[in-house]
Amino acid sequence: MANFAADPQEIATGFVAACEAELQAPKPGNVHVFADGHGMTTADFLASAEAAAPFIAAAQSAVGARIAGAVEATRARVGQNTNLGIILLCAPLAQAAATAQSADLRRETGRVLQRLDINDADAAFRAIAHARPAGLGDAPQHDVHAPAQTTLLEAMRAAADRDRIAWQYANGFGDIFDLGLKTLAEARARGADAPLGTLAVYAAFLAAFPDSHITRKHGLAAAEAVRGEAASFTKSLKSAKGRAAAFDLALDFDRALKQRGLNPGTSADLTVAVLFADYLGAILARPRKNG
Repeated sequence: MANFAADPQEIATGFVAACEAELQAPKPGNVHVFADGHGMTTADFLASAEAAAPFIAAAQSAVGARIAGAVEATRARVGQNTNLGIILLCAPLAQAAATAQSADLRRETGRVLQRLDINDADAAFRAIAHARPAGLGDAPQHDVHAPAQTTLLEAMRAAADRDRIAWQYANGFGDIFDLGLKTLAEARARGADAPLGTLAVYAAFLAAFPDSHITRKHGLAAAEAVRGEAASFTKSLKSAKGRAAAFDLALDFDRALKQRGLNPGTSADLTVAVLFADYLGAILARPRKNG
């Protein structure tokens, strides 16, 4: 039968490539090669990707173990939480590719999510507590500072109404496979290069729903205001004449958000996950030898 599983080295390479590619686009309010922000630099994110990659891609590893190993390695390397959301999103995708029984990454990811257990929850809870993200994980139900009482999937379902990363777990990574990959394909069809495609994906997420990171730090009203601004920005971006014009628009919006201390970190995390899923999907789609 055909062997669809991706090699750990391929997965690690794809993870680092997705993290690097996301930094090449001038994502408004977030960190990128054109401007640092919020006490973080592109060097921090590159070092974080390199530190996390071996654990994200580890052979014979469960989702929770991937998350815990990647978070601990990141914290040891850069001393701060740069990529928790990225890790939470990319670990199930990596597991899906590593254990694939078909070329359909979406189906494989759904299979992985359904098999998450209490051990995955325990490991993920410890990782979230270790990363110390502002406001994430503090909840009356399934608080990450207490031992897990249910599976990671059920814990994410309980948080899905207030956190868009948890929403992905509860909804089969719907934003990744629908809005994200669709937007990336449409941008490529318009002739967009890699950074422009990445910017289009980020803008689509920013305009589609309130960013969870902004909501946690500044409240829902602030997040909704940014979503409204992003909707206007997205329209302008699609009508921009050329890459330079698009980047000028993005950098203007970038400065405006950073002046207000607003970082749409969840939208950036989702963008990395889209780029990683795109990479993994291409690996699974390659012709396979029967074995």
